Amino acid sequence: MTQLDQVKKLDEIGIDFVGFIFYQKSPRYAGKYIKGEQLKKMKLKMGKVGVFVNASYDEVMKHVDEYGLDMVQLHGDETTKLCEQLSNYISVIKVFRLGDNDPIDWITRPYQESSDMFLFDTLGVGYGGTGKKFNWDVLKSSRMDKLFFLSGGIEPDDVEKLKEFSKDPIANKLFSIDINSKFELTSGVKDLEKIKLFVDNLNLDF
Repeated sequence: MTQLDQVKKLDEIGIDFVGFIFYQKSPRYAGKYIKGEQLKKMKLKMGKVGVFVNASYDEVMKHVDEYGLDMVQLHGDETTKLCEQLSNYISVIKVFRLGDNDPIDWITRPYQESSDMFLFDTLGVGYGGTGKKFNWDVLKSSRMDKLFFLSGGIEPDDVEKLKEFSKDPIANKLFSIDINSKFELTSGVKDLEKIKLFVDNLNLDF
């Protein structure tokens, strides 16, 4: 998110989490648009998630304090040691960018103890989102015992696909659905009507 007025409206819609990207190469870099004191003053029911890419411990914790973050999402090549250090103070979501045949259990196993949750996104060039889906069937073969966020090009018409995915046993670990570029007017500016309709349809079907 880059617009505080939209953050407030999403809170009213009933969104569970709202993300703020602190990766300066991203067009959605929150530090360019939002000051920490502004976000801290807002009374939100939503959890505030900071998104980082290969940031140091000190840099992450600085933003956690400055913006009053509730969770951090680590989208780079962070070590298990860093995840463990951060998880002593804040909930850690470790991101894995997946191709169609990646061995999920082997990739995630080192982070099983050092992270609170996982997020699965689509493999692409660099660290930004691709706006494309990965093959969700890759997750169905996993035996992991960890709550996860499902991300990667999810769009308004995916309600039926998500409903079908929810029938698989691995969906018992599905904690949240991460949406972004397919619900935007421009980078960092969301189509609030599209989001509300998607949430309403999900609530009806799940």
